[in-house]
Amino acid sequence: MKLKSLLFAGTAIVLGAQMASAQTELKFINCGGNDGVVPEAQDADVAAWEAENPDYKVMQEYIPWGQCQEKAITLAAAGDPVGLAYLGSRTLPQLSDAGLILPVEMSDEEQASYEPSVLSTVQFNGAIWGLPRAFSTKAIFYNKAIFEEAGLDMPNGPQTWAEMLEAGKAISENTDAKAFGMPAASFDNTMHAFLNFIYSNGGEVVNSDGEIVFNSPEVVETFQFYKDMVPFSQEGPVAYDRGKVEPLFSEGKVAMMVQSFGYRSRTGDVDYGITWIPNGPSGEHSTLLITDSLAVFKGSGVEEAAMSLAKFLNETDRQAKFDDIAGWTPVRETDISRALTEKDPNWKFFLESISAGGPEPQVIDYNALQDVMNEAIQGVVLDEISPEEAAEDVAKELADLME
Repeated sequence: MKLKSLLFAGTAIVLGAQMASAQTELKFINCGGNDGVVPEAQDADVAAWEAENPDYKVMQEYIPWGQCQEKAITLAAAGDPVGLAYLGSRTLPQLSDAGLILPVEMSDEEQASYEPSVLSTVQFNGAIWGLPRAFSTKAIFYNKAIFEEAGLDMPNGPQTWAEMLEAGKAISENTDAKAFGMPAASFDNTMHAFLNFIYSNGGEVVNSDGEIVFNSPEVVETFQFYKDMVPFSQEGPVAYDRGKVEPLFSEGKVAMMVQSFGYRSRTGDVDYGITWIPNGPSGEHSTLLITDSLAVFKGSGVEEAAMSLAKFLNETDRQAKFDDIAGWTPVRETDISRALTEKDPNWKFFLESISAGGPEPQVIDYNALQDVMNEAIQGVVLDEISPEEAAEDVAKELADLME
């Protein structure tokens, strides 16, 4: 190579290094693993944003769920926040109340792109605090062979609580299985499972006016339903979270359980059916709506770029493709989501109940809420307190938490 060419090449390398060093880092924490198709899809979208914003370099870090949210909050509280984080929407009220994250400005058109019930998962005190990134809804999986062995004429599975109780009695009397896999351990999915039934009976925890309504007749009925299902559930429900219930279903030891669409790949050899969350006497088919969100932190120095990246990743068509790759319930209705039921008719049970669904309760101290509700559920399951007492106890403790 000639000297002139060498000098040119060397200059180009130096300039390239200078440009790279001049890039501003945007730290992005992701809760979850860094392998599989989901990170790959996101990495490609992040690279596309970087191409449009060459002044920034996105530094992604994937952290297991058990430590991730705590790390993001700890860094922010210490004055060293990341620019952007993907975390559970349940943390948004706490982060908002502490002044650690920025509200998301959305036009009327942007808000209209979401089902209002989905947007409610990221709303708190009249503002929007995150962009829904992952979404799940729930339905009932039921074992067709056990239902047939029990002599049940329910080709579409149980549709009401009364039918669940009928199935419970028949399965207990005519098979070696238990009817319902009831999670009642001190874990978040105990509360989550119970909320599905509260919402399917027209109940709420906190209403749209911010009033605690947990001691309503609808919630008392839900506790009573759980109490009535205990004899037809696996032995010792308080020892089981949802993860421990899963193998009971796949091994044919329980005939019904609440799960998300993605559970289909883990059912083993079970000939299963899927149906809505059965409704109680005071409600209709509903579901708990859980989202994980992109939240922009204050004080990072890259707030504007972080919000730009969050909105880029969450853009309607891009998010729809991401949902499809991940196999999650779609965040918005699009051509991709409308085609899902053609691929698998069971999607209808996870999609058509969204409009009637309810979010995780929007409270600042989410962990305290979870503990209070789980203790009440366990008290009823163990026959230590009545459904009425459970509902009243939770309502009183929630009032103290929300003062």
